[in-house]
Amino acid sequence: MTQNIPIAALMTQSGVAFGTSGARGLVSAMTDRVCFAYTTAFLQHLAVIGQFAPGTAVAIAGDLRPSSPRIMAACAAAVRHMGGEVNHCGFVPSPAVAAHGFANGIPSLMVTGSHIPDDRNGIKFNRIDGEVLKPDEMAIRAQSVDLPDLFDDAGMVKEVAPDETVVDAATPYIARYVDAFGADALSGMTLGVYEHSAVGRDILVALVEALGGTAMSLGRSDRFIPVDTEAVRPEDQALARQWAAELGLDAILSTDGDSDRPLLADENGLWMRGDVLGILSARALGIAAIATPVSCNSAVELSGLFAAVRRTRIGSPFVIEVMNGLIAEGQASVCGYEANGGFLLATPVVLDGRALGALPTRDAVLPILSVLVDAKRRGVTLSVLQAQLPERYTFSERLQAYPAAQSQALIAHLEQGEEVEILKRLTTMFGALAGAADEIDRTDGLRIHFAGGDIIHLRPSGNAPELRCYTECDSAERAAVLNAQALALVRDYSVPA
Repeated sequence: MTQNIPIAALMTQSGVAFGTSGARGLVSAMTDRVCFAYTTAFLQHLAVIGQFAPGTAVAIAGDLRPSSPRIMAACAAAVRHMGGEVNHCGFVPSPAVAAHGFANGIPSLMVTGSHIPDDRNGIKFNRIDGEVLKPDEMAIRAQSVDLPDLFDDAGMVKEVAPDETVVDAATPYIARYVDAFGADALSGMTLGVYEHSAVGRDILVALVEALGGTAMSLGRSDRFIPVDTEAVRPEDQALARQWAAELGLDAILSTDGDSDRPLLADENGLWMRGDVLGILSARALGIAAIATPVSCNSAVELSGLFAAVRRTRIGSPFVIEVMNGLIAEGQASVCGYEANGGFLLATPVVLDGRALGALPTRDAVLPILSVLVDAKRRGVTLSVLQAQLPERYTFSERLQAYPAAQSQALIAHLEQGEEVEILKRLTTMFGALAGAADEIDRTDGLRIHFAGGDIIHLRPSGNAPELRCYTECDSAERAAVLNAQALALVRDYSVPA
């Protein structure tokens, strides 16, 4: 007996909905039934647009959080239910399974909650030709699926699934970068790899060694650590400084949980901001046109390095849409990057005569390697490389356990009325911190520019009960202080009834 379930209703009932990077929710809410239904809806949508039919292979991978194997098995059961064949890629980075799918013209999905704690997880879906974009998400949400009698009263699969075809997605992913940069690209460099619980930790070590560098493995963990590349934990900041001082490293490499967002620390153990890493990577690759979210450092425009810079909403689907527009305009080389450091290569590039193919999904390896290789080529340290950019500094943090409804009510209150009224209200609220508000940007959340050059940007998270705050100033210290002050003010602020 089957049961027909509208996906929109299931999203409301379960609380597992689409955010900026796929469907995410509490592990307790992501039952096998829910994950099976979402995967079925994804494949039904692909069937409509001609990208899936019975017999089609679907690649599946996951990160290292404890719930990932179970959810991967539920997704695999849905693939088989739809007549597909499962390519089990195991535990590899999100960009590795995506690259496998793109190269073979098959759909793929990654079970990951990225940087969020392991009481939550998620599923990131990829079409055969790129990430699932917002129109695809809407089409998936509009599906109704017939669920077979596979689940118990708790929504879990009753029987253990058979083994799937095991596929090596890691080796081609490593070869992609060794072939592009060359076997001696990192020779003479000693690089620390902060492994923690990142699914790509072994791949990072293998890449450093395959490119001629010396890798020192650091901080490996058997428990999941929620490393957020936009809000690096104080303990991770301290660890990097300690390792740099004690070990004489040229840099420290790391990623978030599913290894699609990079962390790169300079020779002093100072973690570079993701939006600065994006600028430096684009320069190293000779990129002409960039798509980047509104929250990213304005040094990209001030540098004058690029023919075109287009601002987007936050999230890789929005970046990809704008990258596609830049390609349609005829731009010779196009990339996108985010404040979290994730880098998307929309067009092929040539590096010292070696070709590097496009990979239009968030990747952590390319920005790390391109900047390290560029620093070596120029004969400078990472701190010197970073100092070559205009002096604009960003900082981001978040209020956790801050419900989405509360975030939305705050933003709605602050931007109520005509612009003159809004600026007056914002000056009243933040004037003691940053002076008079003189401009707002509503591209994504509320981005406030102040007359003295400071920026405060408030944005509700798309996939967690958090309020993000981005600040930009003329000094790193000022950006961090202003961020903390703004979050403290927001935390204690009561929206008028």
